Formats: sequence, C-alpha cells, structure tokens
Amino acid sequence: MFSRIVSTLLLGVFAVSAAHAADEVVVYSARAEQLIKPMFDAFTKETGVPVKFITDKEGPLMERLRAEGPNTPADLLLTVDAGNLWQAANAGLLKPVQSKVLDANIPAHLKDPDNQWFGLSIRARTIVYNTKKLKPADLTTYEDLASPKWKGKLCLRTSKKVYNQSLVAMMIAEKGEAETEKIVNGWVSNLATDVFPDDTKLMEAIAVGQCDVGIVNTYYYGRLIEKKPNLPLALFWPNQKNSGVHVNVSGAGVVKHSKNEKGAVQLLEWFSSENGQRMFADLNMEYPANPSYKPDPVVASWGEFKHNLINVAKAGELQAAAVRLMDRARYK
Repeated sequence: MFSRIVSTLLLGVFAVSAAHAADEVVVYSARAEQLIKPMFDAFTKETGVPVKFITDKEGPLMERLRAEGPNTPADLLLTVDAGNLWQAANAGLLKPVQSKVLDANIPAHLKDPDNQWFGLSIRARTIVYNTKKLKPADLTTYEDLASPKWKGKLCLRTSKKVYNQSLVAMMIAEKGEAETEKIVNGWVSNLATDVFPDDTKLMEAIAVGQCDVGIVNTYYYGRLIEKKPNLPLALFWPNQKNSGVHVNVSGAGVVKHSKNEKGAVQLLEWFSSENGQRMFADLNMEYPANPSYKPDPVVASWGEFKHNLINVAKAGELQAAAVRLMDRARYK
C-alpha cells in the first residue's frame, strides 16, 4: 500500500514538472544576454510564461539545431541580420507561422515571405563622417563613395562581417551584380587604410582623421557617442532621392521541431507589441520594426530617413553572390 501511494505521488510530481516544462518557452539566442534577459523577464511578468534561453553565435546555434533535430528543446531562434535568418529558414530549421498580430505589426519587407521569421528591430547601415572635415552637402549616396573624389578618404569594416555581406547583397538585388561590382571596386580603391574588424574602431579612425567617411550600423554610433559625446562624428542618410537607406533586422522564427509552438508565437507577438518593441529596440539603440511606435528619443534625434523597401530576405538569398563579388574586388 505504502509503495503504491509513493508511486502515485511521484507520478503526480512528474506530471506537474512535465506540464511546467511544456509551458516554458526555450529560446536559442545570438543576441547578447544583456539585451534579451530584461525582455524575457518582462514577458514572464506580463504573461506568467517562463522563458529559458541559451546564447551563442548564430553559426553554432544553427549547427546545434541541425544536430538535435526532432529532439531539440528549442522553441524560438533569435538572431541578428536577415542573412542569418534566411539561412536558418533555408536549412529547414524554422516553420511558417500564421498570426494576424504579426501580420498587422511587422511590415512585409521586414519578414520572410513565407512567414518563417519576422524582423523585430531595424538597424540601419548608413554613412558616418568627420564633422571637422565634411559637411552633409558633401555626401549623397553609397555609390558616390566609389567616386575618385573619395580616394584615400574612405574607411570600411571587413567584408567577413555579415553586415557588409548583406549590404552588398541588397545592392545586387537593386542594381544587379555588374553595377554592384563596379561600386565595390571603387570603395576598395578609395580605402585610406586596411579594413577594420568592427564599426567602433572604424569610427574612432574617422574621428582622429585617419579617414573622413565610412559605413556603419547606427547602434554602434549610438553606443560610441554615448561614451564619448565630443567626438567629431555625425550620421548621414544616403540615397534619400532614390532607393533609401539600407536597413536590416534583428528577428526570430519558430523552430521547426518546437514542443511549445503556441508559447513561441505568443512571445513573438509580444515582441511586436508596444512593450516588446520599446525594449527590443531601445536596449540596443535600434529602431522599432512596428511602425506604430517611435524610436527612443536619442535615436530619434539622429533624424528621420527614408529606408529601402526591398525585402530583407534578399540579404540571405544573395549572400553567397555578395561574398564572391567582394572576393573578386579584393575587399578583405
């Protein structure tokens, strides 16, 4: 009798634990812990749904999902750059989501055409310049940075970074491969020095006069100016008379073998709502993907801009072509 009672109690405990695990949303995130934990805490406080997360680079996370297959505990993949999201979808790691909330909140050009992933914040890759050497009237477009007048005045981040691969991929989508290759060749010819490992070092080089102008993600500019407000740097919004500024996203998609698809979609929808958007964008000085909400006042102070409306999925679709093109141009 006693053993049957103990067995019954243990089965009850296991059933409760299993139910709790089923309610939990497990996130694999390539976005840094300090940027996601506050959001997960807020989501759990509002909904009562717990979130467990693992952080790593996007490559290892996707390899982990491949290796785990149907046995994965992950429900949601969260990463930066549409190129990475496209790769995850193309590798069969994500599943389509039908959600009226996400359809209403996220513009079509910021999500996968098949609804396998959704952009949740916008990061613009734009021009930054030395305010002691240049004025806004000196600048026009990304393409113009390939003209001879910028010889020895341009700084770029390495082509090995996905942000530049996506920029070139989107240019291929818009202009074709031949025209884009001429532009990238011009950029390389105009370099003042070797390419930089990150946007911050690039901007510091511009600030000390090593070069006059470069291309960076806006949030890197925000972080640097927050620490060093007196640097002679400013952002410029290129291509305002034609295609607009190149934009990319941080975003997420539901894992193909998710055990809690309902919870994963609920978290995605929350990310696209007012509270989620404010935290997702503001914590990293990005722009909300949901056009109903304004960016943080500091970000808004950089000025409004027209952005390119080509679907950001092209950043992934044409990434391999972009890498080959940059190799041909000797863009290191």
